[in-house]
Amino acid sequence: MKATQYEGNKTFTVLEKEIETPKQGEVRIKVAYVGVCGTDVHIYHGMMDKRVKMPETIGHEMSGVIDAVGEGVSDYAIGDKVVVRPLDDRKVKASDKGFNHICEALKFIGIDSPGAMQQYWNVPAFTLHKLKETTDLKLAALIEPLSVATHDVRLSELKAGETAVVLGGGPIGLLVAMVAKEVGAQVIISEVNPKRIQKAKDLGFDAVNPIEIDLVQYVSDKTEGRKADVVFEVAGVQPALDTMCEVAGIRGRILMVAIHGEKKPVDLFKFFWKELKLIGARVYEKEDYEKAIQLITTNELPFEEMITDVQPLSNIQQVFENIDNNPDGLKVLMDCQL
Repeated sequence: MKATQYEGNKTFTVLEKEIETPKQGEVRIKVAYVGVCGTDVHIYHGMMDKRVKMPETIGHEMSGVIDAVGEGVSDYAIGDKVVVRPLDDRKVKASDKGFNHICEALKFIGIDSPGAMQQYWNVPAFTLHKLKETTDLKLAALIEPLSVATHDVRLSELKAGETAVVLGGGPIGLLVAMVAKEVGAQVIISEVNPKRIQKAKDLGFDAVNPIEIDLVQYVSDKTEGRKADVVFEVAGVQPALDTMCEVAGIRGRILMVAIHGEKKPVDLFKFFWKELKLIGARVYEKEDYEKAIQLITTNELPFEEMITDVQPLSNIQQVFENIDNNPDGLKVLMDCQL
């Protein structure tokens, strides 16, 4: 079978490997599509070389069909369409308080262990979610990042009629905006990239550039002075941290979606003055995956517009180089059977 490996130094190789028989409790998936996410790009740039054991097959946003079933697996059968929730929580402890998705010893499959950028992939059956036979496997490759968005919106307790401001109009920001709109909220996206602003507008969102307009005043005008009930910080940059406290209204909730690897200054006075809440959000739980699967299955949101390119697995090196040269794109899928 064809498989890819990250070798370090911005280098991927494509090689032939033996197809492995699934072990007890595992299934073998014939991988259909794998999405390239921001974490994969960070790996490509060497930012996670201390964590990724090279050479390693990466990738975790995927869809596929079960090709073989290991001993002891009874809930899944050959031919089932599935996605993987790539969290290995087998070392959960009592001190994790039952929050297995963020347990101390959590291993992320596709980063800490081999991932999906290969034709066939053996995974523990407990990571699987079954799809309907009619599910489009291209769209199903969006379920993992969409689950991030459903988790974020669920934790925010966003309700119909409230106003949500999404700071950052990249792939996750747009998915958060879609889920927020599905809830029934008024959504405003703040983004500085002109092409992404236009993409958000094409998707039917109110999108503005905070460099060109006063975002706080804009949101205030749109809400009769109430400002945002919920702010999703997805940009991961200091200006967004400065803005989130200003654009949030009284008792607003701020969801920290972006990953900040270093300590950043935040205006804590605003938290005191307006009784704001800051909520951390990391990956997803089972119910978030099921919600994402439901949204993909009904397909009433413009998910197809999120996919900007589909490339054969054998083009992996070119794909990552192109992403570096074209930061305006949204979601690139790898066709793992080509």
